[in-house]
Amino acid sequence: MKIITRSSVRNLRKYTPLIYELVSRDLKKKYRRSFLGYLWSLLNPLLMMVVMTFVFTSIFKNDIPNYPLYLISGQTIYRFFTESTNRAMTSITNNSSLIKKVYVPKFIFPIASVVSSFVIMGLSLTAIWIVKLALKVPFTFHDLLFVIPLFFELLFCIGIGMILSSLSVYFHDIEHLYGVLTTAWMYMTPIFYPVKKMPPNVVFIIKLNPLYHFLQFYRLLIMDAFIPELNTWIACIVSCTVTLIVGLAVFKRVQDNFILHI
Repeated sequence: MKIITRSSVRNLRKYTPLIYELVSRDLKKKYRRSFLGYLWSLLNPLLMMVVMTFVFTSIFKNDIPNYPLYLISGQTIYRFFTESTNRAMTSITNNSSLIKKVYVPKFIFPIASVVSSFVIMGLSLTAIWIVKLALKVPFTFHDLLFVIPLFFELLFCIGIGMILSSLSVYFHDIEHLYGVLTTAWMYMTPIFYPVKKMPPNVVFIIKLNPLYHFLQFYRLLIMDAFIPELNTWIACIVSCTVTLIVGLAVFKRVQDNFILHI
């Protein structure tokens, strides 16, 4: 079975305007009746950073340089992962009425869900630059490369979203189970703690987490002005490529039966 066919590529190009409309709809729906609207994409990460910085510097103590920047970068990367995959997971069932009425390539829906979350994260990145400026961390040409780890994470989230959207059609309980999984996943991602202080056996497990490598890549660029070594590139590329291929394969195998279960 070919995972990516010419017809799939043609459909993606043909229905790109639909993806745009779905993304636009998701954004409007998210901020509907919100007084601050899109400004929340900036304020929310800043407010969360302030609270958690107080907790982990005043109460639990840590010696991470520029900790607010360390923290907000981790929060932003992880929030995009959880929000995009949760949106993708229900994208098929939430659009069941449209799928039943007209022909639309079904893979459009999880992709649009992940892309809409990616746009929201893009707005949140402004908060990171504000924190970096406030901490007087130098801006270098490395900051221009920040899109690379984010692109890797985007592909990874599309793959996970494809798998979750396929499973949720048949097993509705997956939504509740995934909430538990993402909570555990959060603690296995170095968002607010330094990896170097973890026991070696724990570090080994953490490094099996793809989000660790995406986040490490991003932090090295914006905090250390350093281009990651080859092993980090390989880990990111392999993680997103394998996940995307598996996600597309699973989705393509079961999509024809969606109409019987939604």
